[in-house]
Amino acid sequence: MHVMLIGTLPSSLYNFRGELLRKLNILVSSVDGLASGASSEDILKIKETGSNYVDYPVSRSGLKPNEDFKTYKALQSIFKLQRPDVILAYTIKPIIWGAFAARIVPECRFYALVTGLGFAFQKGNWKKNLLMKLVIFLYKTALKRAEKVIFQNPDNRKVFIDLGIVPEFKTAIVNGSGVDVLHFEVKPLPTLPKFLLIARLLGDKGIREYIKAANIVKKQYPDSVFQLVGPEDPSPDGISIAELARLNTNHAVEYLGGTDDVRPYIGGCSVFVLPSYHEGLPRTVLEAMATGRPILTTDVPGCRETVINSENGWLVEKANVEQLAERMIWFIENQHRWQEMGSASRALVEDKFDVHKVNADLLKIMELDK
Repeated sequence: MHVMLIGTLPSSLYNFRGELLRKLNILVSSVDGLASGASSEDILKIKETGSNYVDYPVSRSGLKPNEDFKTYKALQSIFKLQRPDVILAYTIKPIIWGAFAARIVPECRFYALVTGLGFAFQKGNWKKNLLMKLVIFLYKTALKRAEKVIFQNPDNRKVFIDLGIVPEFKTAIVNGSGVDVLHFEVKPLPTLPKFLLIARLLGDKGIREYIKAANIVKKQYPDSVFQLVGPEDPSPDGISIAELARLNTNHAVEYLGGTDDVRPYIGGCSVFVLPSYHEGLPRTVLEAMATGRPILTTDVPGCRETVINSENGWLVEKANVEQLAERMIWFIENQHRWQEMGSASRALVEDKFDVHKVNADLLKIMELDK
């Protein structure tokens, strides 16, 4: 049995799918991880899971016909040579071009893991709406021969079914990517209110709202701390460092850049914030929950699955700066609830989002659990 796991970023193979790769290597004879532009350090970390690394060209931002065709042809060549038995692809381009390319190996079972709907599914001007129609067409055509399309929340699954992209009988749900509860240990809470957002610099992660809310809160509580961790992103929705500086002219938020290890940052915060517009199921939130942190996030697909209001945090309306600021102030004024909420977060992760439980569900769906 030869299994291929296809992503875009090499680091996601070992950071988000490392435990899945390790489990696959116990169950089958050969496992390949496919991504683009791996460094020697990335390749070493992927090989430490027992997997082979295969590089292929892919552009992560926007639809680019010439580059996307190269992605399709490269995957087709890899599949024709390697003849995999099972392919699992995640994120939009590996799913679409991987599904088309996999048709060269008719006996291969293809599975798609939809980790979120992304920028392409957000309505807007005529260009964005045209892009959405094109993406829907590509998904619908590509996934006709997929064995299963796996989602991380019921809202995303409903969108695909309602748009006629995939029939309901072909769908399944898992609880996100899961989180290693041993790797993310519970850490003591700080005494001062310190809010943290970890996200790529994208508009739909709610970064603009986070900065505006921080400015409101600091007028009333000047000693409160707001931190932002995450790299730039080439997406059309990306926020440049220059724009970030313009948004943050009052220096209400400390921007700390990107990181390969989020644990020290989460361990230093008292409340984790993600004002996202949409998610599959946010990994950073799960990591903060595992560390024993209260959560402040938005009542949108993916995010709402992580919070029980008043138990382990609060949900606020998407893009509502005033609600976001009000709940931040609530946390500052109700410090006695932090520990209780943080403990509830950890319990919820252990019950629903442990990576080993999530992977067991995923392997069962793919009929690889025997």
